[in-house]
Amino acid sequence: MEYYAHIASDGRKQSVEQHLLGTATLAAEFADAFASSSHGQLVGLAHDIGKNTAAFQKRLMGGKKVDHATAGAIECARLNHIYAVCSVIGHHGGLPDVGNPATDLPGDPTCFGRLMKGLNGGIEPYNMTQPLPDTPSLPPFENDLLAMSFWTRMLYSCLVDADYLDTERFMSNNAVQRDGYDDLQTLLMKLEAYIRPWLSPKTELDRSRTGILKACLDAGAKERGLYTLTVPTGGGKTVASLAFALRHAVKHQAQRIIYVVPYTSIIEQNADVFRKILGPKNVLEHHSGMLYDSDTDIAPEHRHLALATENWDAPVVVTTAVQFFESMYANRSSKCRKLHNICNSVLIFDEAQMIPAVHLQPCVAAIAYLVRHFQSTAVLCTATQPVLNDLIEKFTPDLAVTDICPNNHELAAQFRRVTFRQMGVCSNELISSELSKHHQVLCIVNSRKAAQELFSLLPTEGSFHLSTLMYPAHRQTIFAEIRSRLSNGQPCRVVSTSLIEAGVDVDFPAVYRELSGLDSVLQAAGRCNRNGRRPALESVVSIFERDTPAPILFRRNIGAAREALSLGLPIDHPDTIRQYFKSLRDYMSEGTDKTSTITHLSQGISGCLLPFKTVAERFHLIDNSTKIIYVPEEGIREVIQRILDQSASRADYRLAGRYSVAVYDQHYQALLAAGALIPLPDGESAVLKQPALYSKSRGLSLHPESFFTE
Repeated sequence: MEYYAHIASDGRKQSVEQHLLGTATLAAEFADAFASSSHGQLVGLAHDIGKNTAAFQKRLMGGKKVDHATAGAIECARLNHIYAVCSVIGHHGGLPDVGNPATDLPGDPTCFGRLMKGLNGGIEPYNMTQPLPDTPSLPPFENDLLAMSFWTRMLYSCLVDADYLDTERFMSNNAVQRDGYDDLQTLLMKLEAYIRPWLSPKTELDRSRTGILKACLDAGAKERGLYTLTVPTGGGKTVASLAFALRHAVKHQAQRIIYVVPYTSIIEQNADVFRKILGPKNVLEHHSGMLYDSDTDIAPEHRHLALATENWDAPVVVTTAVQFFESMYANRSSKCRKLHNICNSVLIFDEAQMIPAVHLQPCVAAIAYLVRHFQSTAVLCTATQPVLNDLIEKFTPDLAVTDICPNNHELAAQFRRVTFRQMGVCSNELISSELSKHHQVLCIVNSRKAAQELFSLLPTEGSFHLSTLMYPAHRQTIFAEIRSRLSNGQPCRVVSTSLIEAGVDVDFPAVYRELSGLDSVLQAAGRCNRNGRRPALESVVSIFERDTPAPILFRRNIGAAREALSLGLPIDHPDTIRQYFKSLRDYMSEGTDKTSTITHLSQGISGCLLPFKTVAERFHLIDNSTKIIYVPEEGIREVIQRILDQSASRADYRLAGRYSVAVYDQHYQALLAAGALIPLPDGESAVLKQPALYSKSRGLSLHPESFFTE
């Protein structure tokens, strides 16, 4: 009997054997990036053995669903390869928890539960059309369960991507094209042409930037490994790090360059720079604001990039830390499919100090193991380098860390463009009085409430408020007005939360910053005299504390900042920064793995080994404790209506996201109780139905009750 895996819309049929061989060839090719091609071949040949059944052939003609994954898993188990079992058994539904052979029962939702059910007649009888190859030997780190968890996800990724691609190739009759990129050597030549004028600097500042650039180019010729790039704000680290990455990738024949950044605002800026240098077709920007709905949602010239969001096969990928690290601990096929394309890559972690401290261990472990076991090079890139050496040594004791620009103290002095002033404890009235004296000034505070309070005390003319209580499109409009006023010399006083600190290109003659983490204070200082046009003595960054208790989320950072400043060294001195991160880690104690991810993967949970599914469900880089409120402004009301009607497309949600505000549950419930919201069925979002609650100057009201009277 001929067994078929797929039937195309035009009637063509692909046999199971053809699909297994095609998938195995691709999976072996992918797994070769981490010296595991024979394992890739095994899972490719095994994954759809369960389609060699009469029941599945009926399924192809419209019959009921059939478990076609357990058969291949059983055959891998007979070869004593539990890691292949995981990959095969989860190639559609996701990697399950491995479980425990001594305690799991047939039908339990674990690998062993699925296997026992299959071995006890719980699946359709299947035919083996060809034997599987001998069991490949496991990697040399097989006794390190944490390392094997990453390796299993990589193997799973190879299988999932190969399965998708072979199926896509057959079903489209080879019509889908996933190429169209320049090779990395060509991209390096484009970069070299772009920076050529920089190599003849005319000013002292340009000479310093050129020195950093040359250091990055020189380091790019070194061996694979883990690097740090500590460059003060204004040092040109975006282009310099790209120079390192391209030269390094060409030297080591790496697959691609992946930039990991904390915020979508930074992604958009970095991606624009890279597109300008390398050409738009070579840069994949992948984050929540860059999702594609269907072929109708994609311009023809962007179709290959839309496809690349599935598996990151573009030469340059720019993504968020959330997307990257949650994928490293994911179990679903859609999130894991791209993982094998992280192997043999150059990884740049921009603003590395912003990795959430409560998840520092799993994030550092992922970086360290990618370098140690998966042929990647990683660069921790920031102006304020966090103290991570002890964690790196914990996971990979033999992995050295190399600083690309070791003269940090000299660089800090060369790029110092401001003078710091300590103000002590201040009232809102004192701060607002100080701000009102300035023609142009920026003040950054630690909470949205504080921003609204201070803003209310400023003169109306020329004063602006920025916070995440304003929807993104509104903030973008305000930013445009602020930049225009700054360049035209008009009055411009801005009170903002920290959203203006990282990666926002604005230049104020004076900045006030509420005491926070030292990294945040230095980010704020980067908005003062950013372009170095004024003397440092005339560009003052004033640090103050408010006379009300600091928000709980900031108290550890503030305590660590006080300890670092007590050294008496300049605030931007490398020793001050080092002490800050050391003190912060001391405050954190053992709280750097909030969801016990490392413990669970290394030791299991209550006897359940390698709990892939459980870990994936618990690990979220940023706590999603907020709810979304859509503001139905003019121009998107039809889109909002489609959301209310539950007929909205992904493109609709992407547009509506530009007009949405994320709020904590307490704020959401207050708005709901005030009758100001139309809740949506997902329970996590709503539409604002009281326009008066959204102000063009302050955003969404924190006090909805004040708008309603009996």
